[in-house]
Parts: sequence; structure tokens; C-alpha cells
Amino acid sequence: MAFVRVGKVADVPMGEIREMVAGGKAIAVANVGGTFHAIDNTCLHRGGPLGGGVLEGTVVTCPWHGWQFDVITGRNSVNPAAAVGYFAVEVQGDEVFVDVG
Repeated sequence: MAFVRVGKVADVPMGEIREMVAGGKAIAVANVGGTFHAIDNTCLHRGGPLGGGVLEGTVVTCPWHGWQFDVITGRNSVNPAAAVGYFAVEVQGDEVFVDVG
């Protein structure tokens, strides 16, 4: 496992999602009820930035064309066979780390 620091807990307020970089890779980090999740930042439809989308519960909506993905599994809400990558997350103190493999 290759956990990389992506930022501080305060960088992603509860109920929000942010674009971050881990090991040179763009990811989207979400704070769902104080638990952090990380998925690939690139929407499968047209490459929109998922970290710039709106998070409702565990579902992020891509700001470009409205595709939705669950931040816990990476699966598309309409077609679960379509999914973006999911990455393990660890919080150590006030810092967030993501395993980008």
C-alpha cells in the first residue's frame, strides 16, 4: 500500500467533496458524516471533475452532465456495472491519506 498525504481534515468539510492530488493523480475526496472516501476524479461520461460536483449523502453528481456516482463504492447510480476507481483512505490526526497503489 502506498498511502499519500492529500490534505487536512478541515480541507473537506462534512457533506462536501473536493478535488485533490495524490501521487500525481487527480482524485475526489468526500467527507460523509465525518468518514472520508476517495474516488477517481474523472467522470466516465465526458471526463468531468467529480470533485467539483455536488455531494448529497453518499452520491456525487458530476458538474458537467449530471452523471452520479456513489463515493463509497465508485459505482454509477444508474448502471452499477460502470464505476470509477475507489481508493482506501486513512485519517491520522488532522491529516487525510489516500492509498493510490
